[in-house]
Amino acid sequence: MELRDLIVTPLVIIMVFVVAWLVRGRVTDINIRKYFMPALTVRIIGALAVGFLYQFYYEGGDTYNYHTRGSRHVWEAFMSNPETGLRLLVANGQDSPGTYKYSSQIPFFRDPASYFVIRVSSLFDFVTFSSYSATAVLFSVISFSGAWCLFMAFYRQTPQHHLWLAMATLFIPSVVFWGSGLLKDTLTLAGVGFMTYSISNLFLLRRINVKSILLLMISAWVIFVVKKYILLCFLPAAFFWIYTRQLTAIRSMVLRLMLIPFVLLFLGGSGYYAIQWVGRDDPRYSLDKIAVTAQITAYDIGFYTGRDAGSTYDLGTLDGTFSNMLSKFPQAVNVSLFRPYLWEVRNPLMLLSALESVVLLLFTLVVVYRIRFRVARIMREPTILFCLIFSIMFAFAVGVSTFNFGTLTRYKIPLMPFYALALVYAYQFSKSEQKREVLEMTE
Repeated sequence: MELRDLIVTPLVIIMVFVVAWLVRGRVTDINIRKYFMPALTVRIIGALAVGFLYQFYYEGGDTYNYHTRGSRHVWEAFMSNPETGLRLLVANGQDSPGTYKYSSQIPFFRDPASYFVIRVSSLFDFVTFSSYSATAVLFSVISFSGAWCLFMAFYRQTPQHHLWLAMATLFIPSVVFWGSGLLKDTLTLAGVGFMTYSISNLFLLRRINVKSILLLMISAWVIFVVKKYILLCFLPAAFFWIYTRQLTAIRSMVLRLMLIPFVLLFLGGSGYYAIQWVGRDDPRYSLDKIAVTAQITAYDIGFYTGRDAGSTYDLGTLDGTFSNMLSKFPQAVNVSLFRPYLWEVRNPLMLLSALESVVLLLFTLVVVYRIRFRVARIMREPTILFCLIFSIMFAFAVGVSTFNFGTLTRYKIPLMPFYALALVYAYQFSKSEQKREVLEMTE
């Protein structure tokens, strides 16, 4: 915490709230206006809280390396020589004349994914005079914007469930906390929200416009640069959502049955091509290398780079083969969704994560009990299946490749809104089905 933070941050927060108040009427209606400012406020609080956590609890860490040991040097280069600063901003891991003095002090200079976060932070530093807290507030605005788009994508489908949808997309504690600060997760989480909103516009509501196309392309590009494995899980689920929504819109049952083989063919082809596209420039994410990547990442995070982020967990031996990795599917999904258990808690942060996991487990059990006789009917709902496919695939991906509860809590936040949405839709669908059955019995 520096003097510039105490001066600039309050001014930036005031500016953000003024702009938010001015645009609120354009992006809300009478039902959801009450969620707008509170959702923005908790995001700002989350961003500042992450900074305090890394400064006073971890005494360093990623967010510190992105800013104080990252974008701060880019900002200083601009202040000294704008040409040098510009070269540093667009650098791709290679030094150019005058940049080594600054790049040599940036730990993530040769890591493209991490340096992308530094680039974004550098752009915000021009507004905040390189104040960490103020820059983190602007990151929280990105986070809120993506979360609001995610909320709107589903609110437009089922406006009657606005409270439940808001809780699932805007107010999950771990998502707010880890997805608002100056971190990679903020950008990727917002990207997933923007992509979902754009896909809903373009393919489900058929609102074809340049804004939605650009938003889809930019958000996909950001995720691809920062954490491309998110696309490996999201794109197949999104294709499934698009195809099945189109299929269910056909009224003729005979025509639906005739089209199902073609839809499955297109779905399989699209998903396979998407996975190949994501991994084309990075062999770590190709289908024949992904099990080895999971093995290396799990042991690296669990026992080396992430050993101080929280307690480790073990799903058994990973040998780098695809079949062995798939055998960990149940344990990996379970650890992502419902662990750490209360008896596994080793520090205060783990306690908060464990309490959230307990709530999620209880809600899951309630929903499973409510839909026990209606599973087949509920599984025909494209939106529920989309949310489940993405969240379960992602839960497996991060659960099998992390091996550290502290790191997992951060990595799993993209799946949390979607899993919560699947539960919300399943619960509400079971209620409507129950009412319909009661009405049929009384007629």
